[in-house]
Amino acid sequence: MTDKNLYSLFDSRFPANLNEIAFEGPDVPSYTFGDLINKSAQMANLLVSLGVVPGDRVAVQTGKSVEAIILYLACLRAGLVYLPLNTAYKTAEIEYFLGDATPTVVVCDPASFEEIRTIANNCSVQEVLTLDTMGTGSLTERAAELSVDFSTVERAGDDLAAILYTSGTTGRSKGAMLTHDNLASNAKTLNSYWQFQTDDVLLHALPIFHVHGLFVALHCAFLSAAKVIFLKKFDPAIVIDNLPKATVFMGVPTFYVRLLTEAGFTKEVCRNMRLFTAGSAPLLAETFNAFKERTGHVILERYGMTEAGMITSNPYDGERKAGTVGFPLDNEVRIVDDAGNVVKEGDIGILEIRGPNVFKGYWQMPEKTAAEFRADGFFITGDMTRKGEDGYYRIVGRSKDLIISGGYNVYPKEIESFIDEMPGVDESAVVGRPHPDFGEAVVAFIVPDGSVASLSDQDVIAYVKEKLANFKVPKEVYIVDDLPRNTMGKVQKNQLRDRAKTAV
Repeated sequence: MTDKNLYSLFDSRFPANLNEIAFEGPDVPSYTFGDLINKSAQMANLLVSLGVVPGDRVAVQTGKSVEAIILYLACLRAGLVYLPLNTAYKTAEIEYFLGDATPTVVVCDPASFEEIRTIANNCSVQEVLTLDTMGTGSLTERAAELSVDFSTVERAGDDLAAILYTSGTTGRSKGAMLTHDNLASNAKTLNSYWQFQTDDVLLHALPIFHVHGLFVALHCAFLSAAKVIFLKKFDPAIVIDNLPKATVFMGVPTFYVRLLTEAGFTKEVCRNMRLFTAGSAPLLAETFNAFKERTGHVILERYGMTEAGMITSNPYDGERKAGTVGFPLDNEVRIVDDAGNVVKEGDIGILEIRGPNVFKGYWQMPEKTAAEFRADGFFITGDMTRKGEDGYYRIVGRSKDLIISGGYNVYPKEIESFIDEMPGVDESAVVGRPHPDFGEAVVAFIVPDGSVASLSDQDVIAYVKEKLANFKVPKEVYIVDDLPRNTMGKVQKNQLRDRAKTAV
């Protein structure tokens, strides 16, 4: 078998001089490429000593640290399936993920160890290890005692490298299965398309439990052996301090909106930059234009999703157009109607894709997987798209009522399912409302059942906050007598969206 392990690809691109810096940052010790190799070998040895075998899952819910990245590399080296979990997820969500993915090992923040261990015991997890944002915990303590020699496990291209959960339209999250080939093909395409070089310096302010921060950003850096300035979180002042030392920055639109509010964000600060990219949510044209006027740089907007990584991109060399996501990358695309028929050139339809970057399917959901793929292998993205006369693609809407808040996907049905369980609630409907910072804010409409004397909007917000991650918690709740419905009884969410806008 020809080894297709993604780590082997990274290792083949690491510099000959392993003393070169791979990671550094204002609150981060420097790590060389040699450190990445040695420390990932120690972690891989630890995982193997715990009884994991290739194909086992390792679930990780920790804060941002270089050690968490090294753990990801260790999982790849050992042939394991990396399962990153949003640090905002609460107990009910974690219970579902561990029960569904059945990981062998879970790594969590020390502060949540007891809670996670209880859940893990109920899900037959063999071992729970800890790792904090400073890179300390039982994971690194135990790994430090082990050998720095480890033979990377050979993997076929179709073997799983990671599972990333996406919110489900029916309330049940889906685990997107990404293979070594999926991730490698997308990494190589982006590394070439965006012209990464060894002397690039990536300023990294994204979370690392998400495709954008973990795969898109870091894979490009690994393939070009570029240095990463690693920030624990996005802070406009810290970003501005470090921009003069960087050449590439990747962000969600919220990052750029906040940077533009800072007086210290100037053309001079950006003098060494060659590339700013935006994704995970639509970039407003006014933000695009204001950024260009302030800095002289044109943001490169691209489009992707958990199930396929990056799908389209504005050109590196060539005009980058506001409101567009550019051209297809290393995949076939087509725009179809609800029946799957290709629409006329220029018409709006649903984007479908096929290519080496497209995921293998949804974990333990064969029926859902089958429903999302056409017979000829095209994946139905659900995103309403139009190809302009200029050849640039435009994402003009979304099916399935998806809300994107701060770059994170939020499916209303998941939130509604929790709200509907709340005492005093008869039914609910959740929609998105435009928000100048987050892109969209979550808004809920509640119909009380009369069993609770004084059901308030704050009661609902507090209830959801106990159950779900903060980015899913409604920013506003409106108590109403009924929900608007069509003749078939379906809730008219377009009307609710209009009401939410006028209520601002």
